[in-house]
Amino acid sequence: MAASSVFRPGLFNHKVAIVTGGGTGIGKAISAELLELGCSVVISSRKADRLEAAAREMRQKIPPSSPASVTALPCNIRSEEEVKALVSSVLKRYGRIDFLVNNGGGQFRSPAEDMSSKGWKAVVDTNLTGTFHCCKEGEPGTDNTGFVGFFLKIASARAAVDNLTKSLAIEWAASGVRINALAPGTIFSKTAMENYKEYGPHLFKMSVPFTPAKRLGVPEEVSSAVCFLLSPAASYISGATLKVDAGQSLYKSMWEIPNHSAWPEAPEGENLDALNELVNPKSKL
Repeated sequence: MAASSVFRPGLFNHKVAIVTGGGTGIGKAISAELLELGCSVVISSRKADRLEAAAREMRQKIPPSSPASVTALPCNIRSEEEVKALVSSVLKRYGRIDFLVNNGGGQFRSPAEDMSSKGWKAVVDTNLTGTFHCCKEGEPGTDNTGFVGFFLKIASARAAVDNLTKSLAIEWAASGVRINALAPGTIFSKTAMENYKEYGPHLFKMSVPFTPAKRLGVPEEVSSAVCFLLSPAASYISGATLKVDAGQSLYKSMWEIPNHSAWPEAPEGENLDALNELVNPKSKL
C-alpha cells in the first residue's frame, strides 16, 4: 500500500509543477505526492519509455474529481535547447508554471584517480549545469516564461548547487520567487539499487549503522519535505538547504549510537518493501 500525504487534500489544486527526473526514485515520489495534493505535474527525463510508463501508473491513481493531471515530456537537461523546448511546451499546455523541482541528476562510484574527464563532465553537466539551465529558463524577468512560484533543487553533497541556491534566492527575491535546496541522506529506492548494480546491496547495508535513525530513508520521506518547502507554510524560507538525513551528516564515529528501533517506521510503499527484503530477507525454506 502506498503512503498517503500528510498534507491537507487540495493543497496544490490548480498549480503546475515541472519535476525533472520525475519518473523514478525520489522524483517519482515527489510527483506522486504533488498529484495527490491536486497539482498538475510534468515529469521529465531522458528515457521516454520509462517516463511514459511512470505517467501511466500515476494517472491510474488520480481521482476523477481531482484537477490534477500528469504529462510526460522527455528532456535532457544537459541541453539548453531541450530545456527551452520543455518550458515552452509546458507553458503552451498549461499557461503557467508554479513549481520547478530540479531533481534530475546522477553520479557513479569511482575513486578520483580513476575518474575520466568525460565522467567528471557528465556529472557536472547534469547536476550543476542542468540545474542552471532549468532555473535560467524560469528566470522571472524573461518574457518567454510564466514562472510565478518557487524553485527547489534536490542536491546531495553538491556544494555548487548549494551556492547557486543562495545566489538566486537573493537575485530573484524581488520577483517573489523562493529558492531552496534539499540535501537527502542515504535514501533507498528500487531505482538506486538498479543504478549501483552489484554495489547496491553492500552500499545500502553498510550505511545503516552510520545513520542515527538506524534505518535508511525512503523517497516518500523526501517528497513530504519538498511539499513543505513548496507550500505556504514555508513562505518565509528561501536560500536554505534542508537536510533530510536523520542527522546522518552530524554523526561522528566518536559518539556511537546503539542499535534501536525508536524512530517511526518509514512510509509504506514499494520502496519500503524492497528495503525490508534487502535488510531482513525472508527465508525461502
